[in-house]
This record gives sequence, C-alpha cells and structure tokens, in this order.
Amino acid sequence: MTGRAEVVADGPVIVGGGLAGLSCAIELAPARCIVLSAGALSTGTSTGWAQGGVAAAVGADDSADEHAADTLAAGAGLCDEAVVRAITAAGPDAIEWLARQGTRWDRDADGSLKLGLEGAHGRRRIVHAGGDGTGAELLRTVVDAARALPSVSLWDHSPARRIVVEDGAVAGVEVDTPGGPVLLRTTAVVLATGGIGGLFTHTTNPLSSRGQGLALAFRAGAVLRDLEMVQFHPTALDVAIDPMPLVSEAVRGEGAIIVNERGEWVLANPLSARDVVSRAEWAQLQAGHRVFLDARTSPGERFAQLFPSINATAVAAGLDPTRDLLPVRPAAHYHMGGVLVDLAGRSTVPGLYAAGEVASTGLHGANRLASNSLLEAVVCGRWVGQHLGRIQGATASVPSPPVPRRAAPSWRPADPLIDHIRAVVTAGAGVLRDADGLRRALDALRPHLDDDTGLVGYLLAHSALHRTESRGGHTRTDFPAMNEPGHTLISLADLPLPDPADAPELQGALA
Repeated sequence: MTGRAEVVADGPVIVGGGLAGLSCAIELAPARCIVLSAGALSTGTSTGWAQGGVAAAVGADDSADEHAADTLAAGAGLCDEAVVRAITAAGPDAIEWLARQGTRWDRDADGSLKLGLEGAHGRRRIVHAGGDGTGAELLRTVVDAARALPSVSLWDHSPARRIVVEDGAVAGVEVDTPGGPVLLRTTAVVLATGGIGGLFTHTTNPLSSRGQGLALAFRAGAVLRDLEMVQFHPTALDVAIDPMPLVSEAVRGEGAIIVNERGEWVLANPLSARDVVSRAEWAQLQAGHRVFLDARTSPGERFAQLFPSINATAVAAGLDPTRDLLPVRPAAHYHMGGVLVDLAGRSTVPGLYAAGEVASTGLHGANRLASNSLLEAVVCGRWVGQHLGRIQGATASVPSPPVPRRAAPSWRPADPLIDHIRAVVTAGAGVLRDADGLRRALDALRPHLDDDTGLVGYLLAHSALHRTESRGGHTRTDFPAMNEPGHTLISLADLPLPDPADAPELQGALA
C-alpha cells in the first residue's frame, strides 16, 4: 500500500462481520476492538443465509455425549474428539447466550424450544428462529448487540488486504476503506471471514465467499489444514439462480424424499450424511437424469408454514412445493478445512486467530454434521473473545476513525478471471475428483497465484491431489478406499509448491 494512513488500533482487529466475528466482539466487551466488514454490515455473510438452525443437545431425550457421537460419526475419522466434546457440551449455553442477546427462538406453546431433525442426527436437536430464517435472525441479533456496545467500532466496506507480520508475529493489517488505504497497527487479528463456496460455479454461499481469509492467513505464514474437505449440499434449488437458493436439510427431516424424473428414489435414506446424498445425486446427473426433492406429501400443505423463505423462493421460480417436484443438485456449501487453530482460536502465527468457517478447529473433520456450523461460530467466536479479553485488558473507549469516509459503490462489474477460476475449480475439484482433473486444475490456476481466489483454488486442488483416498467430503474416483486417518497440512513454507506427483505428503503441526 502506498499513500496509506497509519492508525494504532487500541485492541484486536476482527476481519468479518458474521456470527463468529461479532460474537467475538461482543464477548470482548468492554475491551476495545475494530470489526472490518468487506461490504455493508449484515450483507455478504453466510450467517444471514443459514436456514438449518443451531445444533444443541437441549432436548429431554438428548445429551452432549450423543451430539458428540453423531458429530464424530459424520466426521469420518478426522475430528478431534476433545474439541468435539468441548463444543457440543457448550451448545446449551450458546442457545441461552444468544437468547440473552435478543434471539427470538421458535418455541412451543409452553415456552419450550421447538426442536427439528436433520440428516445424521440421532435426536431432534436443531433449534430454529423464524423457521428457515435462523441465520438472518442470528445475524440481526449480533449486529444489534455489537452496535449497542461503545467498545466495538464497526467499519463497513473495508476489506482486509494483508496481514502485516514482523519478527514472526502479527503487527497489523492493511485495509482498503472508502476513505483510502489504512494500516491498522495491532498485535491481534481475528479472521472470521467465512468459507469458500464462491470458488465453485454451483454454490449456496454468497459469491463473495471465496476464501479471502485463507489467503490472508496463508500469505502471513499460517498452517492451513484439510483444504480439500468441501461439503456439497445435496439440495440446492436448480432454477438458474447464482448463487443457488438452498433447500434446507430440515425439509427432508420433515419427510421429503429425493427422486429422479421417473419418480425413482435416488437413495433409500434421504437423511443420509450430505456427502452420501450428494454422490448419489451426482451419479444420477452424470447418467443423464434430473434430480428432484419431492415434498408434496411430507411436509405437504405444511411447507409454507414450516419453510416460509424456501417457499417464497420456490414460488418466485414458478414452483408450488405442495404440487411440484423441486429440481435440485449438489452445490458447494461448507468448508471443513481452514486455518489450523486451537480452542482459543490461535493459529501457528503469534497474534493471528481464526473462528467460524475459516478456521479448522477439529470439530467437523471430513464432513460437517448439519447445523454444527452456527454452533461452532458462536461458541468459538466467544472463546476467542474471552481469551483476547484476558490478555488485552478491559478499557472501553472507542478507537478513532482512520480517515474521512465516503459512500462506497454498491455495484461491481463481473470479473472474467473469477468466472474462469470458478469453472476451473468446479471441473477439477467438484463432487468427484481424480488425479488428471486435479492436475489440469493446478495447471490452469498456477498463473493466477497472485490473485487470492486463484491462490485458494490452487491450494484446495493441491491438497485434494495429495489426499489419495476417499473420505467424507473428498471423493477420489481413482482412490475410492479409505486410508488410515491423517491430515493434509500446507503453509507458505511449502512454496514454491512441488509437483504433487513427486512430493511426499506435507507435514506440519501447531507450534
């Protein structure tokens, strides 16, 4: 950055204004912090789009141990059991904390929480707010709570461009603000930037979610883990909208089934784990069939009441879920890989933290259990805030704004390079992968490593080529069997990247 202002941030800088980042900021109070949002606050974050709810063992017939067992089973051998048990045990308190912040949970007439069922859960433990509008309600909650705190300075239209590392530790973050470039001097940066769905042609995520936090962390020298583990949601509404509208797993929890155009069931158990369902659908699509969600009988006439947002989207596309089959296909939905962190959010770079989807805590393993993502975001966001609060002190004055601000443009032209990268990543690292496709993707992405999107796509394909097995969200048609469990780890120290055909598996660990 040239001609930039330099400002000392009297506290941590949080990159990302979704559930994880704002939970961290709220928990930090009264210690000061700055929250950077790449766009307008409350937009461009996957939190606001989440339909499924928050998984928490709050039912009378449930327990944190059972929630942990379901999580470990879905994770296909790559979960960290201690992390899983810690986060699932924190679920009930997370629900109560959000209620105290103002979340309006869906409740029965007696005041008890309504609990939904989703795939691979053994109990009804999905807590909703506004039916299928849970994410929007949670985002409203934490945005309102953060805005009410004098310790939180919210900077919108201010994307982070680079983490400054000096003497091996975080020393600041470079930011593009509407008033010009700024170097924020700080010893603590929290990445809460979300996922990578926008890397793929078919996604349910905001198109801006292309792994920017991973690029920031990688260029700063942090170790990234299991980048190849991408969960494809099996029921994205296939009606020529980009990004694709999501049809929540909860619809299948209420009895909907998946069929082809002949009415044949695509798989016997529609509530199988998402990777199983996505592969079954992909096989149908590759064979020339179409895939549909049939909700006409169950939930049938209750559809609009249970899923008002999904119903409105379907109706806008000319479909009536009580009478029409809903066309669906797998779409990139959640990234289990991320910045390697511990439960305090600490990465391998001193002063660099991560929480939410950008982080790899060990909760999700190779395949996320439905609705564990919002749980992880709030639980781990709060834990990072508590940790930083202890080491930052607790004064409550507000940081000064860096420069006079001016209105940011609300429209950006299409970027042909991004479209090219999305097509390359989809072709090479989609639902089904093989060595030839992954090598073609690496060749096509290698000229674009200076672009964050190209870099993250390259790292994902590189990690996928190194994992010579099929596990969870990663399926290799040339290596269909499972090996002994192990992680793929990569950092800047491994650049320039060798040809994966000649290189041993990358190794690394928390410092």
